[in-house]
Amino acid sequence: MLNFITWDVNPEIFSIGSISIRYYGILFASSFVVGYLIMRKIFLKEGLTVELLDKLSTYGFVGTVIGARLGHVIFYEPGRYLDNPIEILQIWKGGLASHGAGIGIAISLYLVSKKLNRSFLWTADRVAMIVAIAGFFIRMGNLMNSEIYGVATNMPWGFIFAYNNEIVPKHPTQLYEGGIALLLFGFLYYGYYKTKMYSKPGLALGIFLVTIFTDRFFIEFIKQVQSVFEKNMILDMGQILSIPAVLIGVFLVVRAYKRDSV
Repeated sequence: MLNFITWDVNPEIFSIGSISIRYYGILFASSFVVGYLIMRKIFLKEGLTVELLDKLSTYGFVGTVIGARLGHVIFYEPGRYLDNPIEILQIWKGGLASHGAGIGIAISLYLVSKKLNRSFLWTADRVAMIVAIAGFFIRMGNLMNSEIYGVATNMPWGFIFAYNNEIVPKHPTQLYEGGIALLLFGFLYYGYYKTKMYSKPGLALGIFLVTIFTDRFFIEFIKQVQSVFEKNMILDMGQILSIPAVLIGVFLVVRAYKRDSV
C-alpha cells in the first residue's frame, strides 16, 4: 500500500558551462520525434510524400512554440511581459500555455492544409492523435520539473515535491492529465487503423477536444493556480479557456455523425 511518494528529482540531467540539459527539454523534443514517426507512417499509407510531412512538421513546430508562448503571455502574465517585452523571447525561462499552443497549431494546420491539398479537418483529425501523445510527453516533463501540480491530498498516491521544499503531499496532476492523454492517443490510434472513425471528417478532432479539455476543466479544481489573479476566480483561466474548446469538440462530433447519416 502506498504511503505517499517523495519526489525530489533534479530537473537538470547535466550541464556544460552555461548550457544545461533538462528532462523537460528531452521529453519536449521526444514528443516531436515520436509524432513525426507516427505521421510518417500515416502519410506513406495515404500516398503523401515525406517532403509534405516535413512542411507539416515545420509549420506545426513553429505554431506550437509561438502559440504556447504567446498564450502564456496573453492569458496569464500580460502585465509582466508588457513591462519587459524582451522576456517574451526568453522561452528557456519557462512559461508555455497549452491553450495557446492549441490556437497556434490550428492556425498552422489551416495554412499547411492547402499545401497538402487536403481539408483542414483531414489534417487536424490526424494531428490530433499526435498532439495527444505529445501531451503525455509534456506532462511528464512537467512532472520532472516538479511544476503544475495539485493541491494538498490525503490520497496514498500523493507526491511530496521535495525538490520544491514541499512537505505536504499534493495531487500529481501531471500524471492525471498525462495518463488521459496517453489513453486518448491509444484510442485515436486504434480508431485510425481498426475503425472507420477517420472517414467522418472532424470526428477524431472533436473527440480529442472534448476529452482533453473536459479533463483539463475538472482537474483544474484540484490544481494550484498558475497566476495570482486567479485566486479569487470561481473558474480559473485554464477552465475558462477550456469551455469553448469543449463546445467546439461537441459540435464537431455531432456534425460528423449528422453528415454521415444524411
